[in-house]
Amino acid sequence: MEQITLDFILNATGGRLTRACFNCKCDDISTDTRTIKPGSLFVALRGERFDGNEYLETAFSRGASVALAERPYPGWPVVLVEDAYKALRALAAAYRRQFSLPVVGVTGSVGKTSTKEMIFAVLSRAFRTHRNAGNLNNLIGMPMSVFGLENTHKAAVFEMGMSAFGEIAALSRVAAPEIGVITNIGISHIEMLGSQENILKAKLEILEGLRPGGKLILNGDDALLSAVRTDRAEIVTYGIENTGCTYVAEAIESSAEETTFRLRYPGGCLAARLPVVGRHNVYNALAAFAVGRALGLAPEVIAEGFLQYAPTGYRQKIEKLGGITFVEDCYNASPDSMRSAFDVLNTVQPKGRKLAVLADMLELGETAPEAHRAVGRAAAENGVDILLSFGEDAQYYQEGYREAGGAQSFYFTDKAALTDTLCDQLMEGDAVLFKGSRGMRLEEIIQNAGERWTSR
Repeated sequence: MEQITLDFILNATGGRLTRACFNCKCDDISTDTRTIKPGSLFVALRGERFDGNEYLETAFSRGASVALAERPYPGWPVVLVEDAYKALRALAAAYRRQFSLPVVGVTGSVGKTSTKEMIFAVLSRAFRTHRNAGNLNNLIGMPMSVFGLENTHKAAVFEMGMSAFGEIAALSRVAAPEIGVITNIGISHIEMLGSQENILKAKLEILEGLRPGGKLILNGDDALLSAVRTDRAEIVTYGIENTGCTYVAEAIESSAEETTFRLRYPGGCLAARLPVVGRHNVYNALAAFAVGRALGLAPEVIAEGFLQYAPTGYRQKIEKLGGITFVEDCYNASPDSMRSAFDVLNTVQPKGRKLAVLADMLELGETAPEAHRAVGRAAAENGVDILLSFGEDAQYYQEGYREAGGAQSFYFTDKAALTDTLCDQLMEGDAVLFKGSRGMRLEEIIQNAGERWTSR
């Protein structure tokens, strides 16, 4: 973070200073007193289970120079605002506008983080690039990530998540991207928004902050996105099935360790390789290629960037332990990402036994039962030999799996019992997929099962 002055904070937020502070400057920002450093700006956010305004004394005792808060603290400089969340976003927007550099905003129902990381890998071949770490993509995390921008950065890519109308618009106004990317329109958050059409409307809020003359990069294989028309940006498309897209992938082949394809673009084509498995990663690469070309990168340079991509967190980590292939893909889950995960499982284990440990897909509302049944059917159709499911809605996986002729299945509401059964069923040479929404914390089963299997 570059240093900011008290005047800058006051002008950006419209706040009122409660006590004079001469030569006050901040070179760090924090919403958590545990990370306060001397010279920090402490932002006192108020939530359902916490109130940062109650920790002002702690923040100042640990070296904060100034606080941005909704209540004063006697004897210390506080920038007083009505809404600390809005003030944080206003400050982040003002901070971002100090930098003249291309910014990419990424949103969508599935694949936001992976696409952001692929774009980062590509842009890093030509620019010192900044990005939000992990999935810090919400109304707090993304603005906080903006403060990581420094004068040496020449590009940035920010992932934008949402659960309600207005959130993508707010984040887009902070980031002020010149390129927007929408990966797809699924049914994640349909419980909140009611329909896929509403989800599309919410994702298109990225146009709210898009700079004039900017580009909107869309997945042309997505039925809703392929129909988007706007006079607020130049639309660029990518796809596999839709050969009329600007950028198209052909001749896709996957092995247990990589994916290759031919990438057709206006004026030529090239052979591309990804160090990861699965058709969904080809979509991520196409989006990154479109971004790279929009910023003037040569096709060959972009292809080199693909090779630097690596999954983050609990996304598609493939590891062999004691003769078993563990496919850990339990950061998040939706019907579309579940089907992509089965594709990966078939690639890493084309002939041997395939097991799947599936946990609930959350935030699907009234569509949850049928969505889970459909995934269960897909598991059987993709040759899953043993299905183990965990969670309240996971029982519907079982129904769909049996309807489609699945071989063997187990349903659990207890992780310990699931782990016991999984370890009893595993045989050397198997591949096992772990997939579920982040809130189901499947990594606990992965860790316990891995330790028990390797200690045999």
